[in-house]
Parts: sequence; structure tokens; C-alpha cells
Amino acid sequence: MLGPEHLGAAVVLASGVLVGAINIYLAASLLPTAVADLGGATFYAWNMTAYLIAMVIATMLSGRFLFRWGNVGAYLLGFGTFTVGSLACAVSPAMAVLLASRGVQGLGAGLLSGLGFAVIRSALPPWLWTRGAALMSAMYGVGNFAGPALGGLFAQLTSWRLAFATMAAVSAVCCAIVPRVLPRGERSDARPPIPAVSLLLVMASAAAVSVAAVLPGTLTKAAGIAGGLLLLVGFAVHERRSGTRVFPRTTYQRGSSLKWVYLTLGLLAFGVAVESFLPLFGQRLAGLPPLVAGFFAAAISLGWSLTQIGSSSMTGEHAVRRLRVLGPVLLACGLLVQGLLQREDTPIWLVVVWVPVLFAAGSGIGLAYPHLSVAAMSSTSDPEEGGRAAAGIATVTSLSIAFGTAVAGVLVNLGGGSMLDSARYVMFGFTVICAVGALTARAVNRTSRMESPRATTTA
Repeated sequence: MLGPEHLGAAVVLASGVLVGAINIYLAASLLPTAVADLGGATFYAWNMTAYLIAMVIATMLSGRFLFRWGNVGAYLLGFGTFTVGSLACAVSPAMAVLLASRGVQGLGAGLLSGLGFAVIRSALPPWLWTRGAALMSAMYGVGNFAGPALGGLFAQLTSWRLAFATMAAVSAVCCAIVPRVLPRGERSDARPPIPAVSLLLVMASAAAVSVAAVLPGTLTKAAGIAGGLLLLVGFAVHERRSGTRVFPRTTYQRGSSLKWVYLTLGLLAFGVAVESFLPLFGQRLAGLPPLVAGFFAAAISLGWSLTQIGSSSMTGEHAVRRLRVLGPVLLACGLLVQGLLQREDTPIWLVVVWVPVLFAAGSGIGLAYPHLSVAAMSSTSDPEEGGRAAAGIATVTSLSIAFGTAVAGVLVNLGGGSMLDSARYVMFGFTVICAVGALTARAVNRTSRMESPRATTTA
């Protein structure tokens, strides 16, 4: 796909994104076993919150680490931090220590996720950026599938510590091969200022949304989400006026397509959050065993990952423009049909129909995501701004998944005691939200002057 000369770099970049994605859901499957061993049930929900907040913050800083330390130095820091955090999780003597260790692990995962997109610019030639972006974003889908499965396997073996130790070992191996396969990249002794206010606003927003996902009651959940959205608005206002930004300055310029690119990417990633509740619907409405329901729920991620293989080979300008719009439309249509197919005591034949419908919904993400990612990476010729634009892809994805999970929790609560109503509220609510992505994708096409990477290098 990328050629043997780029295989080593592609493996490192993809592995960095994958370990972060796997660990979003790996711990969710392990925590019941860990609580039985360590106690501290009151900290249960905060494990995911600490991980996601740390991950979002680190993705926002990845461009600065890349500028300061170069490709190799930044990746060694990312894998090293993730390894230390994973080992600390494995040997945690108490739940409070596990919570802090998850935060360290999240910092490493976020840095690796941001670098995965940012380093594509220097590790691969421009005509391979689309395929590289497809590979990076596919790792989110693979992680969403593998995380719960691996977590469930280790939990069934009552070896939750071994799960974290295994992740540490994988990370350490990747760390060892980084200097051999990655170009060192440009580095600078300059110390760019840290956008402290922007980071605080995003951290507060992520915290509000993550906490909203576990708060009791629909009104309190809605208040948490509303607070998170207001903080994001404050973030955007501050960024536009500030000279020290997280996202590239072109994001906030009139007529720029980059803001529409990020919004469309966010709405696509938002749809993935449905997977958090699909196992619940499968068990309650169709009577599926937990393991089967978990794999059934991963159909969206599977569609996302596999579709990108074909989508990333499309390079024609008109084809790419159509795929950007078709992706959100297909995602919304798949969720709409899935909502219409919900039934009490769902017969097995209808459960079988669910799988291709969810796969089609995930395919919508795979059709558009790599091309939108390349649009972000190609938005500027400045290396520092380009790295910041690429790292922003991971930041937007992580934030959107956190927001989507919280919104899904509110919609489930609206169903009250009826699981059928809850399922319909989630599917139809996400249909409306994700359909907005078709409008933002049209705005991308309207405002961008797309130039193919291949043409750029041969001109």
C-alpha cells in the first residue's frame, strides 16, 4: 500500500495511534476486575475521564514537541511516556494510583495520536499522504474493535495487570525501532510559547463533558454538555484573538476551509460514540450474549477501517469532493435505518440485518475521513503550522468522541425505563447531528481550492 521503503515508518506511526485508541476502551473492560482487586469503586468513572482529558491536552501540544525535538525525539517521548504510564497501571497498589497512572498513559497516547498525523508530512512523500492519513484514521476503528475484545479476554482470565504490562511491552518495542525507521526531521532550539489559556479552556471542556457522561439524571447530563460547549466557544473566541494558538491561524481566517474541515471530521468522529451503547441495546433488545453483542457493536469501526482501503486510492478532484459529502450522508442514513429497525424482542434474522446497516454507517466515515485529513495537512506550506494543522485532527477526533459519548448518555436517559425508546432516541438523535456533516462538507468544497499532492510535487 505504501511501499517497502516506507513500511517501517508506517508501522511506527500506525502503532502509536493504535495503542492510544485501544486503551480508550481496554480499561473499560478491565475496570470491574481491577475494582474487585483494589477497591475504590468511587473512582471508577474517573479512569476514563483522566485518560481522555490527558489525551486531548497532549494532542494539542504534539506539534510543539515535534517542532522542538524533531520526529525521533518526539516519538521517543511519546512511546516512553506511554510505556511508563502502562507499567505504573500494571503495578498500581490502589485505585488512586491507577487513576494517576491512567493520566500519564493518556499523555503518551495523546502525543502519539497527534504525531501520527503530523509526521506523515515528513515521513511520507506528498502523493502518499492520503493513504497515510487513511492508515492513521483506520487505527481508531481497529482500536475501537480490539480494545473491548482484548480487555474482555484479559478480564476473563482475571489478569488485568497483564493487560497493561502487555501494552507497555508493545510500546517499548516500538520505542526501540523509532530511530531506525523515522527521518529525524527538522528541530529548533526555539521554545514556542505554550497556549496556556487555550489548554485550560479545552481541558475544562473535556472534563465537563466526560463528567456529564457519568452524572445521574438527564438534566445534569445536559447541563454538563452545555457547559462543555460554552467552554469550547470561549476557546474559539480566545484562539481567534490570541497570538498563541493551538490550531493554525488559518483556521480562524475568513474564507478558510480549515474550520469546516475540522467540523466535518468532528461530526464523523461523533458518530462513532454510538458504539458505546450498542452492546447494551444488543443485549437488552435482542438477548445477545455480552461477547457477541460486543463484536456486533464493532461493525461501525470495522466499516470505517475497511472502507478507507478503497477510499484512499481515490485521487481525482471531483471524486474526492463527492466522497467528502457522501461520507456524512451515508453515516446519517445508516444510523437512521438502524433506528427504524429497533424492536422489542428482536428476532435473530433482524439482528443479522443490523450488522450490514452499521457497517454501512461506518463506511461513511471511511469514505470521507482520509480526504478531509489530507485537506487539513495541506492547508499551509509552513512546516510548523502544517504540523499543528495535522495534530489538530487527533485533537478534534478525541474531543468529538468524548462529546458523543456524553450526548449518547443523555439520549439513553430520555428513554426512561424503555430500552426501545432509548435506542431510538440515540439513533435518531445522532442521525440529525451527523447529517449536519454533509453541510459542513459542502462548505469545505466551496471554500477550498484543492490541489492534489501529486500535482504539487511534479509541478
